Amino acid sequence: MSVKIGINPITWTNDDVPELGGDTPPETCLTETRQAGYQGTELGGKFPRQSAVLKPILDGYGLELVSGWYDGRILERSVEEEFEAILPHLTLLRDLGARHVVYADTSRGRHGAIFEPISQRPALAAEEWPGYGRKITTLAERMADFGVGLAFHHHMGTIVETDAEIGQLMAQSGEAVGLLYDTGHCAFSGGDPKSLLERHIGRVVHVHCKDVRPQVLAQARAQDMSFMGAVMAGIFTVPGDGAIDYATLLGLLARHGYAGWLVVEAEQDPAKAHPLTYASLGYRNLYRLAREAGFEVDGNPPA
Repeated sequence: MSVKIGINPITWTNDDVPELGGDTPPETCLTETRQAGYQGTELGGKFPRQSAVLKPILDGYGLELVSGWYDGRILERSVEEEFEAILPHLTLLRDLGARHVVYADTSRGRHGAIFEPISQRPALAAEEWPGYGRKITTLAERMADFGVGLAFHHHMGTIVETDAEIGQLMAQSGEAVGLLYDTGHCAFSGGDPKSLLERHIGRVVHVHCKDVRPQVLAQARAQDMSFMGAVMAGIFTVPGDGAIDYATLLGLLARHGYAGWLVVEAEQDPAKAHPLTYASLGYRNLYRLAREAGFEVDGNPPA
């Protein structure tokens, strides 16, 4: 099967904490994305949101639009309200050829939660899951009819964070709800990336590849650090630079026939982790690991 390798602009500038790379212009991000070897980029906060403006910019750098994050609120809104709210975002993605939207449900205060101890976050009660599964399924079906699939992003500080919560989401929702499989968020939440992938590989439609530094991971969980505190301490890095067994995970995906994007998304402080250096390292490592796992990579070999 063939995959493409993309990157998230968070390598250069962090939308949650603008002082992290806040002075880096989008032109630098796009130039270095292409220089490092990537075929595409996810949306960044500094990117234009008009398809007629963004498309020629990306074309000029030889890049595709992979996808784009959306702060969802389906728990708190009706399906109709949520679909209307996300429609401009979906339109941009569809116009530029992105197959899936990165959808994270940030209801009940996700943004505040990423600055609080990881033990303090919103959660669903057991009786809320069936209704939630029906709502997210209906929303995903509306999105699919529009032309953009839903890739649900399990994320630290949200109502779907742990392996158990991902299991509930998958059990209570229909096939239209695809899973964005994020190795780093799984590990940080205390999960097992291999077991999680084995259980839900049939629902995986998008993959975020962030590695973890085990010493920082252990410290973050032992000290109940905040998500952003752990990021600043260096919990995440690019694939092949941490403790996650990407050879095994990519092998599982290849044998299952995954054909989509592999996205390097390694939140780090750009003042400590030079963006082009780490972007290039991530591309080299992921290209090699994907090829060794049995994938054909639709892109140029690393320089």
